[in-house]
Amino acid sequence: MPLHYLKRGRTAAARDAAAAQVEDTVRGLLADLETRGDEALRELSQRFDNWSPEDFRLTPGRIEAAIATLPAQVCDDIRFAQAQVRNFAEAQRASLRDIEVETLPGVILGQRNIPVARVGCYVPGGRYPMVASAHMSVVTAKTAGVPRLVACTPPINGEVPAATVAAIHFGGADDIYLLGGVQALAAMAYGLIGIEPVDMLVGPGNAFVAEAKRQLYGRVGIDLLAGPTEVLVIADETSDAEICATDLLGQAEHGPTSPAVLLTTSRALAEAVEVEIGRQLETLPTADLAGVAWRDYGEIILADGDEDMLLAADEIASEHVEVLTREPDWFLERLNNYGALFLGPRTNVAFGDKVIGTNHTLPTKGAARYTGGLWVGKFLKTVTFQRVTSDEASARLGEVGARLCAIEGFSGHQAQCDLRAERYGAGASAKA
Repeated sequence: MPLHYLKRGRTAAARDAAAAQVEDTVRGLLADLETRGDEALRELSQRFDNWSPEDFRLTPGRIEAAIATLPAQVCDDIRFAQAQVRNFAEAQRASLRDIEVETLPGVILGQRNIPVARVGCYVPGGRYPMVASAHMSVVTAKTAGVPRLVACTPPINGEVPAATVAAIHFGGADDIYLLGGVQALAAMAYGLIGIEPVDMLVGPGNAFVAEAKRQLYGRVGIDLLAGPTEVLVIADETSDAEICATDLLGQAEHGPTSPAVLLTTSRALAEAVEVEIGRQLETLPTADLAGVAWRDYGEIILADGDEDMLLAADEIASEHVEVLTREPDWFLERLNNYGALFLGPRTNVAFGDKVIGTNHTLPTKGAARYTGGLWVGKFLKTVTFQRVTSDEASARLGEVGARLCAIEGFSGHQAQCDLRAERYGAGASAKA
């Protein structure tokens, strides 16, 4: 697969070293939070967010007061975006059916899709109040039928982030807590500050939040391990340098470690995009982050043809993949490893992140090789049941099952099967 790197990002070793530091820090924080509980939580909230109110939970009155500060247009736009997410989530939910089938005479097998009982949603804050993350987690969970949902979002400069709170509230959260970082994840998982422990944690966040989810996994379920946002733009000579550059920087602005990759068959386009990125960084308000991300994690890869781009894209397995080529559907039919695909110049990652209706919580760091992103199915447990309704079926399964158990040496299992074969077999009525 002939590929030529015109620009490369930081090495994997450098990235791993940074991740190891985060892992150690989070392990210490979680241990302290589990040991000292609410006391540790308050100390961390004060240290990181300068926030230690009497009650972290927002009362209905405080929620309504925050929403009242917003222009009507903001509330209308939030509701519009949530309607798109809900519409698509409802269609996904409708595709998941409870089933019951008779696989043999007298043998009934089935499955049910049961919502997770208690979910904790983390909605990030920091430099960017991630209003759209509320749509993706809260709305999707409620569409799946989750009966109890608590959400945490950090204060911003000691204030209630009104738009984020509005989105969480409109989405249907049962309780909202103004709490951020690792301490928020711990509160929901361990059951601190009066929160009933949740069964599942979802939502994106910074490196420390993502690592906290990883370390809490097993104690609770999680949606997926999401690292810094990623974008891969696949382009050929028909593409536009301005669009490519804009869409690369549009994701790089998430943070200084966000990979942005251009994969192209056109050297002329590659060179033009690099020049255009430099030009846009001169005026982009978020250039302090986007510029660092492009410098340290940006890549430009030159391929010999579409087949080579296809192989490279599947190897990269990026979170977001834009296809800006002559025939985008050619890639739609053949690409396998991506979080979300954006086809043609009329769409872009920002649409997916904010308004179009698909979910923006997506796999990163190559996880698209084995999982998709957040969707209603993540909030459902697909469980099975079995029912044997005839003596003949029970006896037949018992006979075969006993022989299979004997092969493995499971005598207790074999006894279960033998008992059914004896009790319900052909000679059972005569013995009775």
